[in-house]
Amino acid sequence: MASMATVLVKTPNPSHSLAKSINAQLSSNVKFSISLKNPKLNPGKTYQKIRISCGLIEPDGGKLIELFVPEFQKDEKKKEAMLLPRVTLSKIDLEWVHVLSEGWASPLNGFMRESEFLQTLHFNSIRLENGSVVNMSVPIVLTIDDLQKQKIGESTKVALVDSNDNPIAILSNIEIYKHNKEERIARTWGTTAPGLPYVDQAITHSGNWLIGGDLEVIDKIKYYDGLDRFRLSPAELRQEFERRGADAVFAFQLRNPVHNGHALLMTDTRRRLLEMGYQNPILLLHPLGGYTKADDVPLGWRMKQHEKVLEDGVLDPETTVVSIFPSPMHYAGPTEVQWHAKARINAGANFYIVGRDPAGMGHPIEKRDLYDADHGKKVLSMAPGLERLNILPFKVAAYDMTQGKMAFFDPLRPQDFLFISGTKMRTLARNKESPPDGFMCPGGWKVLVEYYDSLVPSGNSKVPEAVAA
Repeated sequence: MASMATVLVKTPNPSHSLAKSINAQLSSNVKFSISLKNPKLNPGKTYQKIRISCGLIEPDGGKLIELFVPEFQKDEKKKEAMLLPRVTLSKIDLEWVHVLSEGWASPLNGFMRESEFLQTLHFNSIRLENGSVVNMSVPIVLTIDDLQKQKIGESTKVALVDSNDNPIAILSNIEIYKHNKEERIARTWGTTAPGLPYVDQAITHSGNWLIGGDLEVIDKIKYYDGLDRFRLSPAELRQEFERRGADAVFAFQLRNPVHNGHALLMTDTRRRLLEMGYQNPILLLHPLGGYTKADDVPLGWRMKQHEKVLEDGVLDPETTVVSIFPSPMHYAGPTEVQWHAKARINAGANFYIVGRDPAGMGHPIEKRDLYDADHGKKVLSMAPGLERLNILPFKVAAYDMTQGKMAFFDPLRPQDFLFISGTKMRTLARNKESPPDGFMCPGGWKVLVEYYDSLVPSGNSKVPEAVAA
């Protein structure tokens, strides 16, 4: 599948250092062949000819770990599940089963046992049996309470069931260990301040025990919300990238509507990759599809808006793959952004675009951001186990009033630029006010206005203010 590109690079003193420096800039599976020539166009100069060959990046651990029961064993596993102690999954638990089953967290083969949990909390990584290290910054764990622990007793297996008692999976070779909530929260978020959305939703009132083990998922997780066609697994995404002949994949995660500043960043990234010698870089536009806090725009509306962005030609459908990332959102800043980046490696992305304050939010009790806006991109550049991934920091984009469009900020003329925050964007949409022309495509803005209009109770013209984040 690997494709080739040729770049002529002028260098006064040809040496191996050039290939070495570019190889560090690109992913570790990029191969170079170098020939030194003096093209006739300028006989007095020495040129170095570099051929870039790139296939899809390997998954963490070298293999994509899918955890589905083979078709011929499904009936047998369903019968087995009916005889086992049961653990009922919450909505967020089910999202984590989805994540694990498709290999987003490869090489994990189930909910974390204690050794994996502790390594994740304290090192943001897991050491494999062969001594190699893979990044893992967010605990993927399943909680149980005292009564459930008692019912499990000496069993080495449990059935995981949904809220209707339907068997979803079997967890085998289980290990039950203490759930130290304060330690987990402090190590993941860097604070134990009240009001952290994921903590309130999934940890505070959860059980005092964690249960880990090997996961066998009986059927693919489906949501039947009209969006399952967008939920491509890492294996399916890799197949799609290969079908399109991608020689580089750059991922852009978001949990907000796409405005033209986002689009500028994505199209500029593709331009930069073409200049580096790639012939067909493909964008993975990858909105987060799991749990999000109450004031975020819901997934269904975001997907409608993203479709309009493609329909209006803001992004090129031929070089863009839109898919849903099934993970729940932690809002854990530099810790969580490592998870977002690591999961995209498993989907085949070798470039990851990171912006200001990734996975961040406002402090829950103080009037400030919870995390330093630049720490996310700095941490990604140093994170253990992410050395193979190329991090592409955002350029700052803002609305250029002299051009009437989104453009990269020019510090020499700051008075010409207007910064429209997410809070400002939501306020305009709620009030049915139009943003400046060129901020967002008209079709996409119309969807956003329709969403906020749908929140207005009958007989009331005001929508409650969203929490700034």
